[in-house]
Amino acid sequence: MTERNAQAHCVLTGASSGIGLALAELLLASGWQVTGVDIAPAAIKGHGQYRHLVCDLTDAAALRGLCALLDGCAPTALAHCAGAVRTGGALDTRPEDADWLWQLHGAAPMALVRALAPQLPDGRGRIVLVSSRAVLGRAQRLAYAATKSAQIGLARSLAAELIARGITVNVVAPGAVDTPMLRDPKRGAPPQVELPLGRLIDAGEVAAAIAFFLGAQAGAITGQTLYVCGGASLGAMPL
Repeated sequence: MTERNAQAHCVLTGASSGIGLALAELLLASGWQVTGVDIAPAAIKGHGQYRHLVCDLTDAAALRGLCALLDGCAPTALAHCAGAVRTGGALDTRPEDADWLWQLHGAAPMALVRALAPQLPDGRGRIVLVSSRAVLGRAQRLAYAATKSAQIGLARSLAAELIARGITVNVVAPGAVDTPMLRDPKRGAPPQVELPLGRLIDAGEVAAAIAFFLGAQAGAITGQTLYVCGGASLGAMPL
């Protein structure tokens, strides 16, 4: 455990499964304190450095309550890993699905940044948003791609706003990751994924990329998007 990590505290959404859980486990193993947020109960139990808060980030009232609860929690980082997919194209995307995705991917991180950015330490505060390779375009992912694209604009605007304080804001955009979300029946038929890499991406690989942006070594990197997509963003596979 380094001196920096002994003082490090990440507020991490989506902490009960997938990328968020992998990141929480990685940070805890590195000596961080983690406040996990998820609609589901805690997957990490009995760890003295882990605190879990149950919250439905798509519920505006619950989100306001969460932000109030986080007041004074003294984080050094925010990682917004919570995400979900709803399928639909130009003709069949349901307005309620688009609104729901915006609340989770857009309104929630904005509210959390509003609550936590004033608490982040100058010179070493970190914000990472988990977007998606779908921002490059994906059929039948209209609202999903739009709301995930919004995260990149949000991150770049925040990066420009917070750079004077030495706080960095970056995005990690995964491709098809082997997580429960990939098999969520609400996203449509079970995926037939053929990444150029030849396999699905492991959640731990994405967590490692996020952890890099959270670390001291990434202090000069801000406003950037890193695709962890198994080569899918190279144009070697159909959209």
